[in-house]
Amino acid sequence: MPAPAGGMMREFQRLQVELDRAREALAEETVTLSVGGGAVTIEMTGTQVCRAVKLAPEVLASADADLLADMLLAAFNQAVEASQAMAAKRLGPLTDGLSRGAG
Repeated sequence: MPAPAGGMMREFQRLQVELDRAREALAEETVTLSVGGGAVTIEMTGTQVCRAVKLAPEVLASADADLLADMLLAAFNQAVEASQAMAAKRLGPLTDGLSRGAG
């Protein structure tokens, strides 16, 4: 038997509050990824905001711009993927609850 409309609305509101809290937490949580044996390190939040880019001094001393660009690109893309996975893990149970309630 379906829940009364008022109960369903309260459940959606509760889930929305939890979703907002989870998003706020993701803005503070970070993932850190390194490539090239630590030559390039990227720190990114769960909301895909890049917080830090660190370059090992030996990378800059090599003066190989193409290699540095490749490592930056790889590190950034891996950090985005890890950040999105972290967000999906945290938000998944909440958004699943919303879709079940709508169906």
